Amino acid sequence: MMEKKAFQKVYTKLQAITKATVAVRAEGAGNEELAMVGGRLAQVVRIIGDTVTLQVFAGTEGISTDTEVIFLGEPPALNVGDDLAGRFFDAYGKPMGEDAEIRGEKRYIGGPSVNPYRRKQPSEYIHTGVAGIDLNNALVSGQKIPFFADPDQPYNQVMAMVALRAKVDKIILGGMGLSNDDFLYFKKVFENAGALNRIICFANTTEQPPIERLLIPDMALTAAEYFAVDKNENVLVLLTDMTQYADALSIVSNRMDQIPSKDSMPGSLYSDLAKIYEKAVQLPEGGSITIIAVTTLNDGDITHAVPDNTGYITEGQLFLRRDSDTGKVVVDPFRSLSRLKQLVIGKQTREDHPQVMNSAVRLYADAANAKTKLENGFELSDYDKRCMGFAKEYSEHLLAVDLNIDSVEMLDRAWGLFAKYFRREEVRIKDELTAKYWK
Repeated sequence: MMEKKAFQKVYTKLQAITKATVAVRAEGAGNEELAMVGGRLAQVVRIIGDTVTLQVFAGTEGISTDTEVIFLGEPPALNVGDDLAGRFFDAYGKPMGEDAEIRGEKRYIGGPSVNPYRRKQPSEYIHTGVAGIDLNNALVSGQKIPFFADPDQPYNQVMAMVALRAKVDKIILGGMGLSNDDFLYFKKVFENAGALNRIICFANTTEQPPIERLLIPDMALTAAEYFAVDKNENVLVLLTDMTQYADALSIVSNRMDQIPSKDSMPGSLYSDLAKIYEKAVQLPEGGSITIIAVTTLNDGDITHAVPDNTGYITEGQLFLRRDSDTGKVVVDPFRSLSRLKQLVIGKQTREDHPQVMNSAVRLYADAANAKTKLENGFELSDYDKRCMGFAKEYSEHLLAVDLNIDSVEMLDRAWGLFAKYFRREEVRIKDELTAKYWK
């Protein structure tokens, strides 16, 4: 926490107090500047004339109109250095437990994105081991993409699996509103895998004030920019859950009497989300920041303001759902999309990847049509029955998120399923590829 300095001006006459903010008349305050309000850390969120509104991270309960307000003269910052690796931090960038403070260069969080002139088109394939991603929705370094999932789905377990399997130099986890069980799960999984030397975690749990969640993405991305820009490393940033982040934004904006937009979200939601996601970058020098973020859905509502705005900013989405035939959580091939996959599939993966992907999804769609016919009492053809058999095995052996296989085995498995259920002409793949890979 930042210390009180000598000769700082103290204000003791608050103009207004809400559950999340206070207002005071003050001179010389800057946007996003930190302050102490009755010993609690706060940040400037609005300045109108000489009236300054501050969001109090720990909440305003117990604060009175004569509480001391001391401006600290700078925005939130993080000390960056190689010592960040293997450590767990709170929302303020302070080490958890008995860990020593990080010594390093102070960087203010929430700064601008990397200059577009210094960017290059994302072009490096990221292997995750999850076939529903790698086969149908390949990720590319420098990409920004969310997981859309219902709250009862194991999205944090999927994030942990992706973190451990992705072949990157650093993984930075930003946890917002994590349950204690999920936080301990992440910690245990990373420790048991012996991967702590490349993992950095910033976490706010459900027991901590929700307003603190607003700091987490910027803390995580400031650390990411140090390793990507300064060290030319490939960094994967995992953010969970962006709906919790948006809810914290809503708390502050509503307490400031701003007119809410769709679903009670602030009118600034799009730009608030964009300033986070646009930190994803592929640098000419070799470093990169790839962002995968969970957005939980309310009863599967994809039209809610948070997923709706997210879809306009990001380069696709990964949609989790539970498969009714196998009971497993899968990456839905119909509702998932990686808009950058064409940059790497068939180029940095095997030559048959694009056609295998397209044929498998087409046959899976034919199975969905056959299932609809069955539910409506129509008789199934032999082809319909074979499609349904294929779909069940495809879901269990390729789409399920609990699998960990490389891209070659994914393709070989798909060819094996093609041969088991279909004739060559039904699969509709180029003859030269069929001759080479048909099992």
